[in-house]
Amino acid sequence: MLVNLKEIMDLAERNQYAVGSFNTPNLESLEAVIQAAEELALPVIIQFAQCHEPWIPLELIGPIMVEAAKKAKVPVCVHLDHGETLEYLQSALDMGFTSIMYDGSVLPYEENLENTKKAVAMAAKTGASVEAELGSMGRRESGDVAEGAEAADAAATGADDETKIYTDPVRAGIFVKETGIDALACSFGTTHGIYLTEPKLDFGVVEGVRAQADNIPVVMHGGSGVSKEDYRKAIKAGVRKINYFTYMDKSGGNAAAEYVKSVQPGAPLFFSSVMMAAREAMKENVKEAMKMFALR
Repeated sequence: MLVNLKEIMDLAERNQYAVGSFNTPNLESLEAVIQAAEELALPVIIQFAQCHEPWIPLELIGPIMVEAAKKAKVPVCVHLDHGETLEYLQSALDMGFTSIMYDGSVLPYEENLENTKKAVAMAAKTGASVEAELGSMGRRESGDVAEGAEAADAAATGADDETKIYTDPVRAGIFVKETGIDALACSFGTTHGIYLTEPKLDFGVVEGVRAQADNIPVVMHGGSGVSKEDYRKAIKAGVRKINYFTYMDKSGGNAAAEYVKSVQPGAPLFFSSVMMAAREAMKENVKEAMKMFALR
């Protein structure tokens, strides 16, 4: 059942939980997420980020995502994550995406504000919802990472990242009112990628944003690696959408590696079997994440 982000967020607000938003940049991850949601009878968000273009073009996977959502037995929102240009957002809307995120978080405030207003006007023509972002989760998010393993490791930990900018609740209230967005991604201590140190989250930012912005649904980016206790605190504070991909993707990779190891020397190794092992592992990982977000 294809729905927009506002409908999903209304469900989350009524039930006081968060909905999982999972990147599905290939058929295996898409099937894993939809199957997990159906088995748990929970709404879900499937998303594609502009930075995934090197893996598979949006023009190929996007229509498949929309069709899968239409056929699903549970409410499914098809969301464009971290859209960096208005032209790219429009391409997602044209193929039937029901939600878009304009990410102007690295731009000056006024430019982010004006572009977000344009994104809202574009989405209104198709009945789609809009997520925007104030603050920054760090250099990993913006793609401003130097080449080399050392730089990649530093970005993955999120430690001592001077590019992190926590969301200002007062400014968020003004931003939400002037743009008319449906959800706001806030920076309150999470980081994209794999955590090598425990994140220190400031739930007061979430509570402050909600107080200033008429209880706007808050989005947690960089949700992988957060403790179950912190998830509960974040949801209680007002987080209603949690982006989750890295650890799901990692579970698929680990399962594929284990399957390859299990094949006897000299025996044939088939990609389809590796793919099925990865898909099943991702599904189980997604189910555990969804249960946490739904406070089960």
